[in-house]
Amino acid sequence: MKILYAIQGTGNGHISRAREIVSLLQQYGELDLLISGTEAEVSLSQPIKYRLHGFSFVFGTRGGVDKWATFKLMNLRKLWHDMHHLPLAQYDLIINDFEPVSAWACRLQKLPSVSLSHQCSFVSHKTPRPAKWNYAEWLFKYYSPTTHHIGFHFEKYDDFIHTPVIRGDIRNLEPVNDGHYTVYLPAYDDKTLVSYLRKTGSVQWHIFSKRQKMHYQDGNIQIFPVNNESFNKSMASCEGLLTGGGFEGPAEALYLKKKVLMIPMIGQYEQQCNALAASKIGVPVIHAIDEDFTEQLNKWIADDNRIEVNFPDETAQIVDNMIKRYAKPNSF
Repeated sequence: MKILYAIQGTGNGHISRAREIVSLLQQYGELDLLISGTEAEVSLSQPIKYRLHGFSFVFGTRGGVDKWATFKLMNLRKLWHDMHHLPLAQYDLIINDFEPVSAWACRLQKLPSVSLSHQCSFVSHKTPRPAKWNYAEWLFKYYSPTTHHIGFHFEKYDDFIHTPVIRGDIRNLEPVNDGHYTVYLPAYDDKTLVSYLRKTGSVQWHIFSKRQKMHYQDGNIQIFPVNNESFNKSMASCEGLLTGGGFEGPAEALYLKKKVLMIPMIGQYEQQCNALAASKIGVPVIHAIDEDFTEQLNKWIADDNRIEVNFPDETAQIVDNMIKRYAKPNSF
């Protein structure tokens, strides 16, 4: 059997989840990997067959997307070319994690594809989202359209939605509490974060920054470049995680029984939806870093409420069911 696994390269969550899924897919046949996008700091250890420019957004420094940098990064001519020239007929199964080039190439070539992603959970109207409709619903529908869907979210909101993929690296950790707090807020500038975190007295902070290449310390705050192993170590030994409105990071922290405080990106609809879903299971959410932030932060630090979650290890079974249901007949 020949399998293509296409992965979105904007942010780190998609590739982090892929680390768990790749080794499972390799048990079923020959696996080719495709990554499009330019904003991830983590990587896969396996060779990449197709590395494409894709269509990515760029994190800003004030809590949202840097629209001008995103516009400058666009290369619509290359995107169009890649969509029309990607050789897909050779594959018995095409799997997509919110990756637009292969999704549209499948559509143009009239080939089936399976979405294996967090984003495809929004196909269901049962998945939490703000009451007011947002044009970004079109993004969920048309950015990476596939014929079949296997979704992941904090809860099983529909029959095709599963609880999060928690990587073996995380499941094998032995969490402790060294008292520090881990921070991953890529849409905020380090200096902005440091200026607020300084006001929390003797509390120790580990900031993981997209903008730094070297570790340094500023009083009670340590700033690290983004690194998978260092981040896992910090999170395993932290009191809590201060993070954006992503999915994989908060899910892993909840699995490790850490406190979580979420600050979804301004104007980023998916993160607003994730934060709403997380709030429904008890995770506190702040919608901006402003004059009230220090007070809200200190309140979270003082509160020892930890959310109990049940994220069973079902990934191998999900992959096996997907292969049996969606691969070409007689290909395995």
